[in-house]
Amino acid sequence: MSGWRPGSAAAPGLRPAGVRVIVDVRPIQDPIRAPLTAIYLESLLDALDADPAPGESFAFLVGVDRDDHTPRWGNLDVVGRRLLPPTRLLRSGALTVDPLLLRGASVGAGWRAEEAGAAGSVYHAAAGSLPIASGIPVVAALLDLAPWSQPEAYQRGRAARFGQRLRARILRDAAIVLVPGRATAGEARRLLHVRRDRLQVVPLAPRPAFRREALPFGDEDRRRLGLSGRYAVYAGRYDARQDLPTLLAALATLAAQPPPSGVPLADWPPRVCLVGASPEDRASLSKDALRVGVEGSLVYAPGLPDERLAGLVAGARVALQPVRSDATGLAAMEAIAAGVPVIASAVGTLTEVVAGAGILVEPGDADRLATAIRTAWSDADPWPALVAATTERAAHGRTWGDVARETRDAWARAARPAPLL
Repeated sequence: MSGWRPGSAAAPGLRPAGVRVIVDVRPIQDPIRAPLTAIYLESLLDALDADPAPGESFAFLVGVDRDDHTPRWGNLDVVGRRLLPPTRLLRSGALTVDPLLLRGASVGAGWRAEEAGAAGSVYHAAAGSLPIASGIPVVAALLDLAPWSQPEAYQRGRAARFGQRLRARILRDAAIVLVPGRATAGEARRLLHVRRDRLQVVPLAPRPAFRREALPFGDEDRRRLGLSGRYAVYAGRYDARQDLPTLLAALATLAAQPPPSGVPLADWPPRVCLVGASPEDRASLSKDALRVGVEGSLVYAPGLPDERLAGLVAGARVALQPVRSDATGLAAMEAIAAGVPVIASAVGTLTEVVAGAGILVEPGDADRLATAIRTAWSDADPWPALVAATTERAAHGRTWGDVARETRDAWARAARPAPLL
């Protein structure tokens, strides 16, 4: 089920010393299971591939039961690929099995990296599982805190509780924990007891397709979905991290109100286009929307390539992010990059991302959320000022090249020779 396939390692002495980076790319192979992690890894590897560093090499850990997408990064020096069995079939049990499996795989991938010209090895973790006691320094990108901030939802069973506590312990032992914002850093210290000196803030960036200068029009997709007038867009899954019950309650409140002055009857009550939801998410949400009488306010977009998704977001009046937990703020960041203001819950990194480019409301407050959406539908102040501020923010955005550069700095500080087998 597993094996090491050598790649293009250079002979000793022919290249400058760099870092060998071990990366578990299984989330890219199964993006429906972990969409945020898949976006993070793809965007990071795209940026690294666009600007390869001398002496840097990669070892990829690949799921044996899925297509391998890593050959697309042809500028990266890939020295090998370790094939891993499908532990996702174990569900919560994978949180316990994976750390042991990844320990052996990472030690094998980093073994004798110095003889091939590397200064040292590092394991870059972004997925849910991390290697335990491998002896190779771990640089962990912490993209989600919900398993610990909402234990009632994510630690229900014995296996899940043990697995998440094991993850927390491994994160505390990581050489560096990369966090997307100051709020996430504070939560990592409070919930996981990660030491302050091991935390490094590396904010994420919108995908290139969401940059205003790269945006397509998206008219065809909007026409196909029946979005001919004003609409909101919501990006997310139907899980405990989201605050969709509050959104449905807010939409029900708005449906009982007359439209704001100047808003055509055809554009009222507000319609929300959901992107990123799985078929199971849509089925559950449709039932809840029907229960409160707002099923006609929801439109479901199919899975779309980045360029078409960005066009759909860019055409929205506002992006909605009603959530209970958000460690990255990525969906809000991409909306702002497309010039679209955001209405979001005042939690996590969203407080940093949205500031000045939208409206923040407390999670669970349906009345305030309804008021904010009504404000977005009106052409009266303060909405024009928020649109102008968002456009200004979009012109000075961060890129994934920045993320890659700061991540490489963390790798260089953490890397050391792998232990002998």
